[in-house]
Amino acid sequence: MKVCIPKEGYLVSQHFGHVPEFAIFTIEDGKVITKEIIPSPGHEPGVLPRLLSSHGVTHVITGGMGKKAQDMFAELNIKVYPGVSGTIDGTIQKFIDGTLSFGPNVCDH
Repeated sequence: MKVCIPKEGYLVSQHFGHVPEFAIFTIEDGKVITKEIIPSPGHEPGVLPRLLSSHGVTHVITGGMGKKAQDMFAELNIKVYPGVSGTIDGTIQKFIDGTLSFGPNVCDH
């Protein structure tokens, strides 16, 4: 599986569409196999779901994401986990361990 986390420095971004880059982790057998950093193409409606799908992303972990973007990811069969905060490395480890807490979306548009 491939998991994308929008990042601001070493932290999970609280607004998915407004970040400089994304971390994409390839996970196999409960371990991170690769970590790729890709630049954001900017905030254009519909661009990010298609871009991340083209990279094989199957899951997105974020602080907040607009409803329209969530719907686009759902159409592409990409699972979204909103309401997450913390470090990128800590977050991906919690995801792998099955202990990631996610909750209400912190983005309201």
